[in-house]
Amino acid sequence: MPSNFGGLEKKYCRYQTSRFAVLPVPFDATSTWIKGADLGPKAAIEASGNMELYDIATDSEPYLKGIFTDKPIRAKNTKDMVAKVQRQITKYLSDGKIPIVLGGEHSVSAGAIYAAAEQCPDLSILHFDAHSDRRDIYEGDKFNHACVMARAQEKCRNIISVGIRSQAIEEKENLAKDTIFFAHEIYREPTLPEKVCQALKNENIYLTIDLDVFDSGLMPSTGTPEPGGLTWYQVLEVIDKVAKQKNIIGFDVVELCPTKINKAPDFLAAKLVYSIMARIK
Repeated sequence: MPSNFGGLEKKYCRYQTSRFAVLPVPFDATSTWIKGADLGPKAAIEASGNMELYDIATDSEPYLKGIFTDKPIRAKNTKDMVAKVQRQITKYLSDGKIPIVLGGEHSVSAGAIYAAAEQCPDLSILHFDAHSDRRDIYEGDKFNHACVMARAQEKCRNIISVGIRSQAIEEKENLAKDTIFFAHEIYREPTLPEKVCQALKNENIYLTIDLDVFDSGLMPSTGTPEPGGLTWYQVLEVIDKVAKQKNIIGFDVVELCPTKINKAPDFLAAKLVYSIMARIK
């Protein structure tokens, strides 16, 4: 089992010389249905050791830029976890790295978003998800996984959500129509990538990707699998366009709940991380 993302030789995963810094956050305290997101980072890293390191679509080998994998963040509660993630991501950004958070439930993204917003006041967030995640508080916790984008809104004015197909009625009040691309509308929208880029008002972009944005047939191993989701290429086409027109400063991939009987979703998560690396300038 690889101890670092990609199962790389040591010369490609030293912190000082790596372009990318992967932070595993095996945290699952507030998920409300299927548990197991705390096992996600380990499963994705294990799967990454079985990838081909040449990316066909971009004709590149991202690992040559260096991929450092840090020790996992351990935390007692959401507040402690958010603070620890924020501190670590701030260090990566200050050191000129592209931070990558592997969750863990979606609440792990809050600390990374806080750090990114502090480093880049002119930040936009591109949010891929089946759910709006804009409840102000849920089950007594403002850092519940269902509240992560409400917390993000406190730090960043320009948040664009893609793939949404489930939300509570009260979340509707926190969403402007021109900032959300619902899943049921996307299949009729051939110019989606360009429209998303236009909606992102700032040059610097942070990506947060809940794996349940993918259709549940493609990604069943997640906390709340929703039917009617996006395909692999629909997601990558948007990211590809954004990477070409904007500056992606970091990203997270969260909510992988691995199972013993189906390893394909683990590989999808790992491949998604590597495919985004390949597209970052």
